[in-house]
Amino acid sequence: MSSIQNNSASVSTIRDADFAAEAADLAKNQILVQSGTSMLAQANSLSQNVLALIR
Repeated sequence: MSSIQNNSASVSTIRDADFAAEAADLAKNQILVQSGTSMLAQANSLSQNVLALIR
């Protein structure tokens, strides 16, 4: 019985670790998307400001 319990506990630990790793990857990717979007918005804003100065 203890072998089955140990196996079950090991599987649970692995699943928990996988979930934590995936959650960390999701957070990292969300930050990358948000920062990329922000950079594009700033680049677009800068070009519009330059055009406004030229007019």
